[in-house]
Amino acid sequence: MSRQDWILIAILVLMGLIPLTGSRYYVFLLTDILIFGLFALSLNLLLGYTGLVSFGHAAYFGIGCYACGLLIKKAGITFGIAFAATGFFGAAAALIIGFFCVRLTRIYFALLTLAFSQIVWAIVFKWNSLTGGDTGIYDIHFPKFLDSRTKYFYFTLAVVSISVFILRKIVNSPFGRILMTIRDNPERTEFIGINVKLFQLLAFIISGFFSAISGGLFAVFNHSIFPDFCYWPVSAEVLIMTLLGGMYSFFGPLVGAAVLLYLRLEVTSYTEYWPFILGTILVLLLFFFPGGIVGFVQDRIKRWRPSK
Repeated sequence: MSRQDWILIAILVLMGLIPLTGSRYYVFLLTDILIFGLFALSLNLLLGYTGLVSFGHAAYFGIGCYACGLLIKKAGITFGIAFAATGFFGAAAALIIGFFCVRLTRIYFALLTLAFSQIVWAIVFKWNSLTGGDTGIYDIHFPKFLDSRTKYFYFTLAVVSISVFILRKIVNSPFGRILMTIRDNPERTEFIGINVKLFQLLAFIISGFFSAISGGLFAVFNHSIFPDFCYWPVSAEVLIMTLLGGMYSFFGPLVGAAVLLYLRLEVTSYTEYWPFILGTILVLLLFFFPGGIVGFVQDRIKRWRPSK
């Protein structure tokens, strides 16, 4: 394993020790960070590795939330089976939506992802008999074997850890190398005989799968689901997480999720102007830190490292 893999393992082990401090606040915060960190990583498979900007990724997160919640509440299926199926609902939706989206490029692709996300939100919002409409779905309890926030934190840590290692294997595989080649020059990649649209669609499906997994985790963690989980501000927030951490670093989105969620909890406890502060962060990020936090740190290390 690489040095980065060992660092990741060390961080995950340290996170696993947090509940021993007895702090419910940090258990809550870290669970939230893990869930949205996975969501941001799944988006970055498209954004940072394939060069596709999605403005509608909340659709798959929301589908994961509702798939898990409805299977438990409406169908009476046990949590284990419901959660295991969640990712496949997201992948199926990504297959259908991605089939149309990858036919377009750049801004047209981004706008079409947003349009499909709004369609998903509208269906969830209007289908009262199934989804509960704007009142959502309540009382989604922890399963018996995960009957506390601490146990659910460890479950989330395990699921996210496995997902992170799978995603890391994907981006470091020949498949991942092809995605990066497509990102850098899709025309040349197609010229050498690679089916660019097919690989973009596969990346879309994998991204949708893990986005839905994060949604399923969040549905039970939050104990309730609302149509807003599919709405465009969620897509915008996870996009900011990815950019804040650094989309050209594998661990960047995790860092961005941690920083943004911690800031949101702290800032909203003092002021109601979080959207203004979030907009300010985005402006500063785009102008002064285009490589994100991880990119900035890596650049500083390179400058400080003595030349041989």
